[in-house]
Amino acid sequence: MGEICSPSFSGSWRKAEMLAMQMPLMNDFSHISSTFSTPASADKQRIFCKDSSCNIALPSLVSPVPPRTLAAPMLCPPNWRGVSRIRRPLCSRGEALKIVAIDAAQPFDFESKRQCEIDIEKKLKIGIVGFGNFGQFLANNFVKQGHEVLAHSRSDYRDLSRRMGITYFRDPDDFCEEHPEVIVLCTSILSTESVLRSLPVQRLKRSTLFVDVLSVKEFPKNLLLQVLPPEYDVLCTHPMFGPQSGKTSWFGLPFVYEKVRIGEGARADRCKRLLNVFASEGCRMVEMTCAEHDRYAASSQFITHTVGRVLGMLGLESTPINTKGYETLLDMVENTGGDSFDLYYGLFMYNVNATEELTRLELAFDAVKKQLFEQLHDVLRKQLFGASVAESIPATSMTAKNIEVASAELAKLRKTTGRLESNSVNNFTPN
Repeated sequence: MGEICSPSFSGSWRKAEMLAMQMPLMNDFSHISSTFSTPASADKQRIFCKDSSCNIALPSLVSPVPPRTLAAPMLCPPNWRGVSRIRRPLCSRGEALKIVAIDAAQPFDFESKRQCEIDIEKKLKIGIVGFGNFGQFLANNFVKQGHEVLAHSRSDYRDLSRRMGITYFRDPDDFCEEHPEVIVLCTSILSTESVLRSLPVQRLKRSTLFVDVLSVKEFPKNLLLQVLPPEYDVLCTHPMFGPQSGKTSWFGLPFVYEKVRIGEGARADRCKRLLNVFASEGCRMVEMTCAEHDRYAASSQFITHTVGRVLGMLGLESTPINTKGYETLLDMVENTGGDSFDLYYGLFMYNVNATEELTRLELAFDAVKKQLFEQLHDVLRKQLFGASVAESIPATSMTAKNIEVASAELAKLRKTTGRLESNSVNNFTPN
């Protein structure tokens, strides 16, 4: 049994069924006005009637017909649960018939086209300022993920940029007029302020996101907030790896960031997409304030660079009997030695915690040296004065001068003892 759908119908269910029996059942749909493609695999299609405005579900066995004017009342198929009901009008008389949904197969390339649109929406236009080793290191990954990358630097990197698939701009005005969505500052710590102040930021969109990747964080945070207008977004980051430590993979490597000033809506989504560049590579994402970062970095990164450079001054070389610990030291020398001294100096100059850590390192080294010399002093006293006398002499704080004097006395004593023994042997005559 079908359903009667008419705006003027106001009878009971029994009257509706009687009227329905007087109309053709399921075979004559010439009163339906609709234009749609024949489904390939769907089981039903959904349309609107013109006069009665019914939402009709038609079986796929019914072939669509050319548009016509719909006569009222109209036969509506029973719903799929077998319960007949009168449906309220959804459109007024005279409105055009409109398809609201098609449960049918779409064109074969619909999904691929839509996926391409989604991928394009996820891509960023990233501008890199400072195209040195670290800038190239990041740009290579940006390009690999399909982002559009622009580059600007004081040196000429046109040939290298062309090989990497990156658009290079020597002139900062031309660079900014390309309106990158994100500006990544990959300059050295010492040159960051001068480079930032030289950029014609007035040529950028006022919603541009500025990102720094410096090894210190409070300094660039304060600088960006001071130099940039309040309309620009600011994200302070520190990928705690570089071309050496991250040359094979970024998986598990820490990436520290603070959302200093990020807008809402699309601007927040843009920041999320940029962070996802690193998260998708397996980085361990750590969100913390710039002050916390500098405190932790002084006792980790700065100390590592200091010890690595000191060991580098010793000229350590690989040996046939390297231990695992020694191999680790050699790797540390290689990693820290590959960075410029400007980077190391910037870690010291622009991190207020670095001086304290350097002082603590010196005190720790002196304490270890003192412990060694005190042990040596006990040995020297026993050799000079004998064990019984040495135990009665109170221990004194040792200095390098005391050790030097004691060592000279011991050497003189051994030399004298050697001469006496030699004379005794030469003057010996058997009986």
